Amino acid sequence: MSAPSPGPVPGPVPGPGPAPGDAAGAAASAAGAVPYRVEHLRERLARDDVAELGVQIDFSGGIPVLSGTVTTPECRAAVLRVAAEELAGLPWRHDVYVVSTQPPSRGQEEDLP
Repeated sequence: MSAPSPGPVPGPVPGPGPAPGDAAGAAASAAGAVPYRVEHLRERLARDDVAELGVQIDFSGGIPVLSGTVTTPECRAAVLRVAAEELAGLPWRHDVYVVSTQPPSRGQEEDLP
């Protein structure tokens, strides 16, 4: 005589997040949070002490990429600081450059023949 079957074995239960120790589920949840975190970063760049609207955030290969120009090295540092705070733990890149709006100083002028 054979032993009775224990019945259905419980599987993953749909819920708000991954099961503890579920690395694949945690990665999927983190990936799902990326657009939210990027949008939050956009809002902070527009309204916080940075108030920088010249920086765009796009995706390249699923990775957030900040690009654009700012007017001072301090502004660039602030943009990168805020991005590091908002995107902590995620891979991201930047192509943010400083472009001065001031005319060149006398020493920077080019002498053409």
